[in-house]
Amino acid sequence: MNIVCLDLEGVLVPEIWIAFSEASGIPELRRTTRDEPDYNKLMKWRLGILKEHGLGLNEIRRTIATVDPMPGAKDFLDALRRETQVLILSDTFTQFAAPLMEKLGWPTIFCNTLEVAEDGAVTGYRMRCDKSKLATVKALQSIGFETIAAGDSYNDLAMIQASKAGFLFRSTEQIKRDHPELPAFEEYADLLAAIRGALD
Repeated sequence: MNIVCLDLEGVLVPEIWIAFSEASGIPELRRTTRDEPDYNKLMKWRLGILKEHGLGLNEIRRTIATVDPMPGAKDFLDALRRETQVLILSDTFTQFAAPLMEKLGWPTIFCNTLEVAEDGAVTGYRMRCDKSKLATVKALQSIGFETIAAGDSYNDLAMIQASKAGFLFRSTEQIKRDHPELPAFEEYADLLAAIRGALD
């Protein structure tokens, strides 16, 4: 039995932190897992910037309310879900994800949790588990699923490489150069066709 594991940001929706960088006028927040392989290092740096500027969850949520799925993303996801089980594996946070899941038709997502003070300040974060995307793929495989995975960033590579089929989608030129063995696509129709081929 197959299950498709998809990254969220950069694959189905725009990068939340980039959107917030533009809304807040803080260019440093544009840095994402496409640029920084060490997620904990990236998040600690982000939290420091939020604290420095007196920004918290409320401000980020106002930006998220304006973010829509990428053009074609919901149709792609709907088509895929008609054919197989789909699980979104993301390093985003439950507090960020809910409005986006509503716009995508409430697919299943596994992600992390922010620690938030009463005044809305983001004080920390809790990862669901270590190496959560790879750990989830391996857990699914241990209970009889064959996984197919797609993502765009450094933190997606382990789940892509551990799956029976894996694809890059709208990734960076650097990641594509570093991993020429991974099929890379820019359009949802091409990714859907590749996943369908792997389902056979």
